[in-house]
Amino acid sequence: MILLHNHWLMRTLYCLLFASLFPLILVGCEDPFSDNSIRNRGFIYCGGGQPNTFNPQLSDGGLTTYTLSSQIFDRLLQFDPVTYQPIPMLAQSWIINPNGTQYTFFLRHNATFQVTDWFIPHQGVTAKDVVFSFKRLISQEHPFHHVSGGKYPWFDSMDFAGLVDNVEALDDYTVLFTLSRPDVSFLSTLATTYAVIHSSEYAKALQQEGKLSRIDTHPVGSGAFYLDEYQPHQIIRLKRHWGYWKGAAPMEQIVYDISIHGTGTLAKLVTRECDVLSSPIASQPSVIEKDPDFVLSYQTGMNVAFLALNTKHPALSSLDVRQAINLAVNRDDIIQSVYYGIGTPATGMLPPMSWAYAEHAKFTFSPRLAISLMTKAGYRHGFSVDLLVPLTPKRFNPNPRKTAELIQSNLAAIGITVNILTQEDINRKKLRDNLDNLDMVLTGWIADNGDPDNFLRPLLSCKAQSTSWNLSNWCNRSFDRFLDAAIITEDRKKRRELYLQAQTILRDRMPIIPIAHGVHYQARNLTLRGMTLSPFGDKSFANVSRNR
Repeated sequence: MILLHNHWLMRTLYCLLFASLFPLILVGCEDPFSDNSIRNRGFIYCGGGQPNTFNPQLSDGGLTTYTLSSQIFDRLLQFDPVTYQPIPMLAQSWIINPNGTQYTFFLRHNATFQVTDWFIPHQGVTAKDVVFSFKRLISQEHPFHHVSGGKYPWFDSMDFAGLVDNVEALDDYTVLFTLSRPDVSFLSTLATTYAVIHSSEYAKALQQEGKLSRIDTHPVGSGAFYLDEYQPHQIIRLKRHWGYWKGAAPMEQIVYDISIHGTGTLAKLVTRECDVLSSPIASQPSVIEKDPDFVLSYQTGMNVAFLALNTKHPALSSLDVRQAINLAVNRDDIIQSVYYGIGTPATGMLPPMSWAYAEHAKFTFSPRLAISLMTKAGYRHGFSVDLLVPLTPKRFNPNPRKTAELIQSNLAAIGITVNILTQEDINRKKLRDNLDNLDMVLTGWIADNGDPDNFLRPLLSCKAQSTSWNLSNWCNRSFDRFLDAAIITEDRKKRRELYLQAQTILRDRMPIIPIAHGVHYQARNLTLRGMTLSPFGDKSFANVSRNR
């Protein structure tokens, strides 16, 4: 009884603390799982981490981008689940001018915004909402541009503000985007979960109240579910949007268990505390498969795990040293020990399912040759480096700590002492001011769309240095020229040739060490239907139902 009392007391104090410090956060102090109707009219989703915002435009990945965005917000376009090509969403159709610099979108007339405790809309989705949402990204003068920090990592990494000259409403349901240059990946960009549509009417009301930042903490979208409750490090509760243009979702609510105490996510699944487990780590599927009450789905992911080398570091600036590190990493050992034999050793940044994948030979594992390159570079006696490792498992790396320890052992064999520095997850915004002081970072990438540019430009272009997504601090003008030429080339065969040349530069210059491509798993209760997987991580629960 004392333990129960202390647990209740700590929860109460915790909630009161957050309510006083963060008045804009939706906090409830009742037991989040005391509502027995959750499983009767909804489901509990475990995994995905903690949100750092409810606006995907501000996010650099994680729960907000890969799960919440697809429930709360709509985009102009979405990806076809089979072809992964952009198809209509809020935009029913579009036309492109002959030189590829003007895109005109025609919106559907029946999309409505959500009714929440903090806002009741009086108009549906119109061209003004599209203009507001994208003008915020590209215009320094926009009243919301500098709100919540004014950084839009994904858009900044691809120079979206430099690409889009203007967005204008031609009438209530017609929007014109004017680009500064052709970009054949533009439609795919608008289909990503970052490119969400906000309510301009809600924004205007927030301006009048002087509470602009609430647009990012108290979202209003047109998606199938709206945000109802948020208890930090406890739960996120979404409720059904009855006016959804596709028809109301079968499920009344979705509860995300984001608690940081108690049993692990696998235990919660096995004990029926969770209905869905997002991205179980590589060691868990064999356990889940033995339980007849669960279905385990998997899909080869559009992802890559890699080691980013700071090319401004005295030793890592040497090409011979970078090549030595590449030769010293035993990828086959990592695949067996970390991915349990399921992952694929990487031969470059693009995964095999990409249409621009370069069929390079596997990287050689040769510590002896690596030592000779170290000697050639003047580091026969080695050197020391720090390796920053985020501990949160990702679908591209199910066990970052284990991966780091294997790399540490590999590099010790050629004289490089690796000091592992851990943190729960990487916040790329915080790395921006400290980029020059990083030595190596174990990280990865999940593609936001199927275009090769989405892998290469945000992570390795010169422009991406200023957004902290280019953790290698690397800039190669020839590499950028191939990317720039590819992005204006409509012929896919010619585009592929350009991307192959860009990938050859990466393989020759080695600013990053590609490690592996992971498999995306998802476990769900057998009674749930309509739950799908996407190689890009986005998934809508608008069609999920429970069959008892």
